[in-house]
Amino acid sequence: MLSPGELAALAAAVASTRDREAFTRLFDFFAPRLQAYLIRQGSSPAMAEEITQDTMVTLWRKSELFDPAKSSLSTWLYRIARNRRIDLLRRDRTTLMEPDDPVFDVVDDVDIEGGLDALQREEAVRAAMKDLPQEQLSLVRLAFFDGLSHSEIAESTGLPLGTVKSRIRLAFTRLRRTLETGGVVEAG
Repeated sequence: MLSPGELAALAAAVASTRDREAFTRLFDFFAPRLQAYLIRQGSSPAMAEEITQDTMVTLWRKSELFDPAKSSLSTWLYRIARNRRIDLLRRDRTTLMEPDDPVFDVVDDVDIEGGLDALQREEAVRAAMKDLPQEQLSLVRLAFFDGLSHSEIAESTGLPLGTVKSRIRLAFTRLRRTLETGGVVEAG
């Protein structure tokens, strides 16, 4: 895990010397997070990948515009990704945009960048997930990392829809209990 200070230092190295190794580390850190965020916001996986690539190209080309005094690197990149998604949706005349679409939600710095707390929480969740039974873990991954709906999971696994829902619910109950007893307080 990289701390917010390390992320800012890597961005400064990209800005000052076009440090490819620093950029690679930033790309490896942010690309999967940005892609998952965009999918959660309703983008298709292909659109999320395109926006993520565009966001990371912006980091490479315009890293000197990043000001750590104004925001964290995470906040800066997530805003770029969010704005790119809005731009793409506006250009796509076939998509009807709803005013309550999550794309129009204001990005809250705490949700995107909780600093060290967010990194610790992420590590705790990853550790807690390792304790899930395989049949629950695989369904959680399909739902939250691959972005499949419960119906799509049922169809692809051959499990009844009720079984998919109950296993995911059991997984979340187990994760919540593990995190609470581990001293980690869930955000939300």
